[in-house]
Amino acid sequence: SGWKASENSESFQVAEGAIVCRGPRSHLFFTGKEGNASFKNFDFTAEVLTTPGSNSGIYFHTRFQQTGFPNTGYEAQVLNSNRDPGNPRAERKMTGSLYAIRNCWRAPAKDGEWFRYRIRVEGRTIRIWINDAMAVDYTEPPNPCRPERLRDRRLTEGTFALQCHDPGSVVRYRNLRVRCLADDAGS
Repeated sequence: SGWKASENSESFQVAEGAIVCRGPRSHLFFTGKEGNASFKNFDFTAEVLTTPGSNSGIYFHTRFQQTGFPNTGYEAQVLNSNRDPGNPRAERKMTGSLYAIRNCWRAPAKDGEWFRYRIRVEGRTIRIWINDAMAVDYTEPPNPCRPERLRDRRLTEGTFALQCHDPGSVVRYRNLRVRCLADDAGS
C-alpha cells in the first residue's frame, strides 16, 4: 500500500516480500503518508536484485505523472549488465549512476545477488552508495546547465518512484526505508 503505478500498473507485483518490476514501461510512485509523499532531505535505502540485462531506476524528488519517464527529479540507475554488451549503443550508465549527471561505467554489483542501494540528499548534495561503497558524490550548482530533456533534473522536493524500464527487465526491491532529515540539513 502507499504506492501508485503509472501507465501499466500490471508491471508491478509483490512476491516473497519484494516489489517485482516486470513488464511494459511503468513507474511506481510512493504516495503514502510518510513525509506526505514529499521529501527534501533524506536517507533512503533498499535492497535490489536484478536479472541479467535488466534496467531499472529509483527516482527521487519527482512527482506522479501518468505516462512516460518522470520529467522531474533525479534517477539513481539500476543496471548491472547489458543484454547486448557488444552493441555500441548499449546503455553504459551502470548501477550507482546519477543518470546522465554522474555516470558509473562499471557495475559495482552483480546480477542474481541482492545488493544494498543507499541515496542521501542533504541540501544541494546527492550521495549514492552501493553495498556501502560510495559511487556518487555530487553537489548541484546554483544554476545547473542541462539539455532541454533534462531541464527539470533538479533538487527541489518530491516523492520516490521505482522504474519498470521494459518487458525484458526483471528487478526486485525489498526493505525500502527512508529517514527524513531536517529541512536545513546540508545548508
